[in-house]
Amino acid sequence: MNVEIRNASIDDLQEIIRLIADDYLGQQRENFELPLNENYVKAFREIDADPNNELIVAELDGDLVGTMQLTLTPSLSFQGGRRCTVESVRVDEQFRGKGIGREMMLWAIEWAKEKTCVSMQLTSHISRERAHRFYEDLGFSKSHVGMKLKLK
Repeated sequence: MNVEIRNASIDDLQEIIRLIADDYLGQQRENFELPLNENYVKAFREIDADPNNELIVAELDGDLVGTMQLTLTPSLSFQGGRRCTVESVRVDEQFRGKGIGREMMLWAIEWAKEKTCVSMQLTSHISRERAHRFYEDLGFSKSHVGMKLKLK
């Protein structure tokens, strides 16, 4: 498969939201009604303007088949090292298991190395056991306990 991985543009936003909303958890928290909620547009513009954030898409034969967000975090820990956080990794359901997610993550790992990051981190919902195995196969380890507090 010839997958192109690139920075997202505002023209990709509708498909990105479709991907994020296209699973059990996404259906509970996202709203993929058209026209898109203006908050998605505002969030895209904020991400796009932030030099420490990249919204990435994977394209196959002109179709968007994957997305993820990469965030650089400067830190005083790790002797002033920079970390890369991976968020909202999604591959279109009909293309899962074909190596696209792996290609995306390997691309992200190289991107983080180029940005001189000392580590990468991500959270994955406790119910996503298949995703956990996927990340472990890429060398990620379950080294921390993640916690969240809903504020709204």
